[in-house]
Amino acid sequence: MYGDPATVRKILTELGDTWAVVGLSTNQRRAAYGVADVLQRFGKRIVPVHPKAETVHGEQGYPSLEAIPFEVDVVDVFVNSDLAGAVADEAAAIGAKAVWLQLGVIDEAAYDRTRAAGLEMVMDRCPAIEIPRLG
Repeated sequence: MYGDPATVRKILTELGDTWAVVGLSTNQRRAAYGVADVLQRFGKRIVPVHPKAETVHGEQGYPSLEAIPFEVDVVDVFVNSDLAGAVADEAAAIGAKAVWLQLGVIDEAAYDRTRAAGLEMVMDRCPAIEIPRLG
């Protein structure tokens, strides 16, 4: 339901190339760091979102989604499931087109709210795994 191949493909190929990566910092041991690198290699513009607002992979960071001064297409969420719903709500509030919750991150209520707001959403998947599969 929340990771169907058609939605995965649509988010990765049709909804735009500006991806805010929530939880992305300069910590190279964190999954967000490697996933952001893969997204960049596949032509996505990554926007680090982290309280420290660090520059990562050459891209200026911001402390929150609402602080980003330009349009964001997809919000890729690297936070625990109990925090993911608030991030999904923020994604809808800033006009993003999709929310992507990483492996192990599931929030059924946030999924329902996000879809009701008109956004596409995937949970418990990793774009760094899915994007090479597109061919």
